[in-house]
Amino acid sequence: MADPSGDDRDRTPSPRTDVCVVGSGPAGALVACRLAEAGHDVVILEAGPRFDGDAGDRRGRMETHLRPDMANPWEMGGPRDAYTSSGRRHYPLNAARVKGVGGSSLHWHGMVMRLHERDFELRTRHGVGVDWPLSYEELRPDYLDAERELGVAGALDNPYAPPREEPFPLPAFPPSYSDSLFAPACERLGIDMHSVPNARNSEPYDGRGACVGFGTCKPVCPSGAKYTAETHVSRAVEAGARVIDRAPVQRLVHDRAGDRIEAAVYATPDGTEHEQTARRFVVAAGGVETPRLLLLSRSPAYPDGLANSSGAVGRYFMDHLFAGMGGRLDADTRQHHVGFNTSESHQFYDDTEPINGVKLEFLNYAGPTPVGVALSAGTWGDDLQAAVADAYGTHVGMGALVEQFPRRENRVTLDPARTDDHGNPVPDVQWSLDESTRAALRRANRVQRSVLDELGATIEWRVGPENTGPAFHQMGTTRMGTDPDESVVDSGLRTHDLANLWLVGSSVFPTGGAMNPTLTIAALALRAADRIDADL
Repeated sequence: MADPSGDDRDRTPSPRTDVCVVGSGPAGALVACRLAEAGHDVVILEAGPRFDGDAGDRRGRMETHLRPDMANPWEMGGPRDAYTSSGRRHYPLNAARVKGVGGSSLHWHGMVMRLHERDFELRTRHGVGVDWPLSYEELRPDYLDAERELGVAGALDNPYAPPREEPFPLPAFPPSYSDSLFAPACERLGIDMHSVPNARNSEPYDGRGACVGFGTCKPVCPSGAKYTAETHVSRAVEAGARVIDRAPVQRLVHDRAGDRIEAAVYATPDGTEHEQTARRFVVAAGGVETPRLLLLSRSPAYPDGLANSSGAVGRYFMDHLFAGMGGRLDADTRQHHVGFNTSESHQFYDDTEPINGVKLEFLNYAGPTPVGVALSAGTWGDDLQAAVADAYGTHVGMGALVEQFPRRENRVTLDPARTDDHGNPVPDVQWSLDESTRAALRRANRVQRSVLDELGATIEWRVGPENTGPAFHQMGTTRMGTDPDESVVDSGLRTHDLANLWLVGSSVFPTGGAMNPTLTIAALALRAADRIDADL
């Protein structure tokens, strides 16, 4: 059979290697890079393709996104990415994920902040959720390591941030013009604004240039100033690692005793299945595909799914909920001059009522872009100029991430009635909201309305409990813990059930807080890599 990928890449397995990593997003890329640079043989299996990372290709993807039909620039969709969502609230899984070398870091916003100390001890402090099996202090050196690896730009101006050991690697981006409009209103209301740590270069760093302000950070950074996991995949390859792309792993196979993984079975574009053997295995496929792979790998020894003696695989699915509000001012606001947030507030995060954390955001990308207006206006000349002037330039908006606590009924399972392009059951995301989360969303809206009213804005839209949606931070489906009867991995991210299998990524989060999760993903991945290195 001809290879439908259209290339002549060798996708046959390597001889038995030290480490097989499944997934090449930030978690998998960091683990692979750290272990390859330590001298270990590493193979990365990636379900999606390699996207050409040069500037011309990124500009082409930006242009694809900006067209009126808003085509997906990262080729998501179809049978490969099929899913169902049978819970009380639909979960739009494909709206914000990428399968390919670099994973979802290819289109993320790039905001990276540490979890607060309360996030690690939620049960102890507030009697909800669970405590993490490690403290903020234990993860602190890994956070610093992660900030250096990603190249984080930030400032020491956040009075609510947890303690840190030294300044950020790069200086913070200055407040935007619209931030300067919000600042006086917030000061009158007693609301603190501070900078946002960003994994994008405010000055050249790690071989990447500084941000030049394209303003299309999500879904694509044309300049390459924003960090993507391609950086660490490239470093891993330079250190001797091998990447096999378009190679979705179908199942993991364990030994006769059920104590160790022996091989990852993956399929190539022509439909052939191969077995990649290794001494150690790392699954870094995200909060949905990681538990799905474990459930697909069930066996007589693990009839409920691999590494699932606790019954927690796929359970406790969490995301951050979005609360937002915006409108227009009788003044120039310069929206979209900056494509990412430069100011936020953690004032409503710790020890509040309701207990759910709220991270308040000041949006630099409210309202339509001038390009978007021009492309969809259907007119020319003076009429087009008038349409753009009417639709663009006076919008303001605020957002917030709201914490969702882990609940056993929120889960990822398999839908045997629907299969993917390889005949495997697709993931079924069963998701709902509880009253505590709704109360926190209402609280975020109240704060946002107070600021916009103080600013004198005419409010035109609101996202609250009734019409909220996820931030696409899928967490909690292979939670870490000390008790093998209640969790899937230990504090070093090794599975309780199998001695040579690690799970890295946000699926291991016992609770989710309300901070963007990628820095914590990176810190935990580096922590796990150091333990795998020692184990080898």
